[in-house]
Amino acid sequence: MTDTPPPAPSSDLETPLETNRFPCEQCGADYRYDPRNGSLTCAHCGHTQEVAGGPWRSGALRELDFQTALSEALPEAEMETTRVSTCPNCAAQVEFTDETHALECPFCATPVVADTGENRHIKPKGVVPFALEERAAQQSMNDWLGRLWFAPNGLQAYARKGRRLEGIYVPYWTYDAQSHSSYTGARGTVYYVSETVTVDGKPQIRQVAKTRWTTVTGRVQRFFDDVLVLASQSLPKRYTDALEPWDLSALHPYQPQYLAGFRAEAYAVDLETGFHEARAHMDRVIERDVRFDIGGDKQRITDIDTRLSKVTFKHVLLPVWMAAYKYRGKTYRFVVNGQTGRVQGERPYSAWKITGAVILGLILLGIAAYFGSQN
Repeated sequence: MTDTPPPAPSSDLETPLETNRFPCEQCGADYRYDPRNGSLTCAHCGHTQEVAGGPWRSGALRELDFQTALSEALPEAEMETTRVSTCPNCAAQVEFTDETHALECPFCATPVVADTGENRHIKPKGVVPFALEERAAQQSMNDWLGRLWFAPNGLQAYARKGRRLEGIYVPYWTYDAQSHSSYTGARGTVYYVSETVTVDGKPQIRQVAKTRWTTVTGRVQRFFDDVLVLASQSLPKRYTDALEPWDLSALHPYQPQYLAGFRAEAYAVDLETGFHEARAHMDRVIERDVRFDIGGDKQRITDIDTRLSKVTFKHVLLPVWMAAYKYRGKTYRFVVNGQTGRVQGERPYSAWKITGAVILGLILLGIAAYFGSQN
């Protein structure tokens, strides 16, 4: 008996939503961003347009002040309003154009209908463009799926069919900060003393480790650059974290033509909440710096008092190829880093394959026991 995937629902919602349209200057059809050559390419006539050209030239990639944003005092040019609906299944923030009223959630394939609400949010400042085209992403995903043990046969068939992946720009925050930390603690120096112990009625001399503690105080400082925090809640964080590392040196100033032919998710984790996660990361790095500064063989930290200054941030978009596979009524999602090809995802297990493996194991165990009893 084989496990086969259910047929995909037939709907015009399967057409990818293009949130930004750029007409070809030669034929008027839409350009799409092409990861192979880093330019806009017309699928109709093949004409190309450089991203840096045309009327879409961008400014510099710069940081925004964190406190100014918290006080809602950012310049109007840094804000935008879009139509966003929340997916009822996975809580993704799905953006709609004025012409679109329903579509399929790219994260879990659930139908989503546009509501009348609007989402006012901070504009993206940077984007890492897709470096991996869809065909290469499919190959990376298929290689990963092929290595899965006890996967349903239908999953392999799904991979062989080459069903389209969805290109999604996922929202992240980056935070910069200068830290100044003062600390108190103790430095432990290990030394050895000779002690006589009795073993089996005989005295023996052993070297026993002792620690001499010395109270210390000090200061450390560090500049944190681009501490990255996921601003989406639509995918399991353990999978998006496993897509790292990202090469943020490839960040470009945000230009909407990079999104031509792709979708973009609105951020669901607000700026202040994201900073709490970034601060936790900073605190772990600062604790490591303090231990290094204390030195010695062992360290005790009594207190760390950290002051942050020059806190800035960016809203950035990172490229992810995504696929959703339905098996026995449940959706399993696979994600591919659109920059490196690294793959992560959920996976179903075939009960038939697991049962067969258990039976085969018992048979082999019985054979081994039989031959063992003959010797």
